[in-house]
Amino acid sequence: MSALSQQELAQALETLKGWSLDNDTIVKTYQFENYLAGLAFATTAGTIAEAHNHHPDITIGYRKVTLRFTTHDAGNKITQKDIDVAKAIEAVGYPKT
Repeated sequence: MSALSQQELAQALETLKGWSLDNDTIVKTYQFENYLAGLAFATTAGTIAEAHNHHPDITIGYRKVTLRFTTHDAGNKITQKDIDVAKAIEAVGYPKT
């Protein structure tokens, strides 16, 4: 899979509320009312990622979870796979941040 162009990436990020570009990754930090809500979300995000066979780096903190995607098979560049899994996670519809 090939890396997205800057234009393709900009267009894709417009469709992903709260996601941003950080070097060669797309990233979003979600906020939660408590630690367990964040942990539950991380489990859900991980399950969705597993179903797509494309896994983010997940950082779980107190009342927040950060997801970070890049495609290792594409030389650590952002591909459509990253966008597709981020959209699938967003489709879950929570948390409301």
